[in-house]
Amino acid sequence: MNPAVATEQSPSLYAQLLALPEHVIGEIINGQLYTQPRPASPHVVASFALGGELYGPYHKGRGGPGGWWILVEPELHLIRDTEVLVPDLAGWRRERLPKMPDGHRFEVVPDWVCEILSPSTAKTDRIEKMPIYAHYGVPYLWLVDPQAKTLEVFERDEQSWTLLNLFQANDAVQALPFQDITIALQDLWPDS
Repeated sequence: MNPAVATEQSPSLYAQLLALPEHVIGEIINGQLYTQPRPASPHVVASFALGGELYGPYHKGRGGPGGWWILVEPELHLIRDTEVLVPDLAGWRRERLPKMPDGHRFEVVPDWVCEILSPSTAKTDRIEKMPIYAHYGVPYLWLVDPQAKTLEVFERDEQSWTLLNLFQANDAVQALPFQDITIALQDLWPDS
């Protein structure tokens, strides 16, 4: 990820983010614009598979409790146009977000975020983004690593994270906040 900082003569960071080409993902993290290309196939497979596992039971209530919005790459405005993160997946309980916003900005803090780690994003996801998610009160965070074939499940405790579970390879996953279903972790890996 490449950080950039706005100067007095340059457009605002958010204007720079909006001007990025479609094949580039931009985030504003701690006052810097970070950019990265669209993810590689292992990342896409893991994100699509996990989103698919959660969408029916939680978003639609098919085979699960429902009551959630599960979205891919929402633009989270933790501070409008100033602290802008784009997790790979995010979920909101519908009692906290009764309807989708009209625009592309999500200003309600999610109840769950998931970052799919890649060699180019893992450091930023862990070092920069995890503390921000904790600071703004995201209760649950999952980190999926397609290369290591792992899932780390964290719960927010005050201003930091507690690791609840570490799953790997072919484990059957039942984890907060989606403990009502079982996810076959192997389904997230491109070679399975």
